[in-house]
Amino acid sequence: MGEVLFETKGVGKTYGSNTVLHDIDMKIHSGEVIGLIAGGNEAIFRAKEGAEDDEALGAEDLKKIGFGSKDVLVGIAASGRTPYVLGAMNYARKQGAHVIGISCNPGSQVEKTAEIAITPTPGPEVVTGSTRMKSGTAQKMVLNMLSTGAMIKLGKVYGNLMVDVKPTNAKLVERCKRIVCEATGVDYDTATKALEQCGYRAKVAIVMLKTGSDVHEAEQRLEAHEGRVAQAVGEN
Repeated sequence: MGEVLFETKGVGKTYGSNTVLHDIDMKIHSGEVIGLIAGGNEAIFRAKEGAEDDEALGAEDLKKIGFGSKDVLVGIAASGRTPYVLGAMNYARKQGAHVIGISCNPGSQVEKTAEIAITPTPGPEVVTGSTRMKSGTAQKMVLNMLSTGAMIKLGKVYGNLMVDVKPTNAKLVERCKRIVCEATGVDYDTATKALEQCGYRAKVAIVMLKTGSDVHEAEQRLEAHEGRVAQAVGEN
């Protein structure tokens, strides 16, 4: 299976070749990620044999979402030779974008095409012919590292706390409260009160409690430091 993931100025949804033009907002925003897979979203649930062999399709999918020089592409192919992925990587390089390649085959075409090549070598699979066992797991671990590093650089982490958590359900509401407690040293009730004042935005609540500021001042501090809590509270 050939996949292409890339951090782009895009809309933060997953799009495939069959869906991208139907609901994409072409007003693309910074700091978000779009995932593409050969054959479109349907291929996630049912294999579309042959789609990954279409090199031109990889480039075409990037064109459809307005991929450009300010974007970063991560091409993923366990074998390192999937035409769809290589087509996307070559197109991205022509646009002047940064290109990362993840494969499990040293010396592969993906490795040679990438500006930065990441090539874990998990060794032979337990079941010969499958790449969805050790190779897939190794690539997932690499992607975890890339996404975690990106979130840290974007200011979504304070210490080791996921402070940009969105409280969209009861579990995450409680997580917000615990994160604020741990980040500031206040008790549960104080954290709850601060979160209620700022609309359950953990970052804002943390800045309020650590600086003694109100909601408006905490928002201004965060805005001045691009959402980075440590700088907003004067720690860095």
